[in-house]
Amino acid sequence: MAWLEKLPEADSVSIKRLQTLVDLLAGENTRQNLVSTASLASVWLRHIVDSAQLLTHVPRETSGPWLDLGTGAGFPGLVIAALSPERPVHLVESRARRIEWLRRAADAIGLHNVTVHGARLEAVESFPAAIISARAFAPLDKLLTLSARFSTADTVWLLPKGRSAAQELQELGGWDHMFHVEQSLTDAEAGVIVGTLSGPVRQARKGQYP
Repeated sequence: MAWLEKLPEADSVSIKRLQTLVDLLAGENTRQNLVSTASLASVWLRHIVDSAQLLTHVPRETSGPWLDLGTGAGFPGLVIAALSPERPVHLVESRARRIEWLRRAADAIGLHNVTVHGARLEAVESFPAAIISARAFAPLDKLLTLSARFSTADTVWLLPKGRSAAQELQELGGWDHMFHVEQSLTDAEAGVIVGTLSGPVRQARKGQYP
């Protein structure tokens, strides 16, 4: 919590939004398994700070939409939206009960910057995202194959990958990228893949994907 309060985006209003999210999550988790029950005991570290740390890898001059893939319970998407209310945040989720939860939570917290795309990623219309995040969405190669069409040469990718981050990046082939692994602030053995993507090696070029 002390780390969170030092984050430039954290003020009394955003902290209140996050507290509302935590309260809503605890209630909803009794109705559907959004997160593990055990993780609720350390919800601020495991879910809030774990999500908020992604903001430390976003250059201050970066503006534009944030695209969060496979948002699930709302992490990191709802946390980012609560801390950055001026930035459009697009949440992609295909499971009906999760979709309903995300929309209800966003309304209850007053996150008018959130758009929930209730569909599989393949059915979401392409748009250029400034930032793309995904927490436990898919293996890295598959993730890029599904979502590269939302990326430009300037898009910042922020991919929490847990303990598999370094291995997944080492095994990645076929893509022209500038990715590296940053250590997670919430787990000494976990990593976040950070960087930019130019495209498939066979047709890499600067600019928007076809």
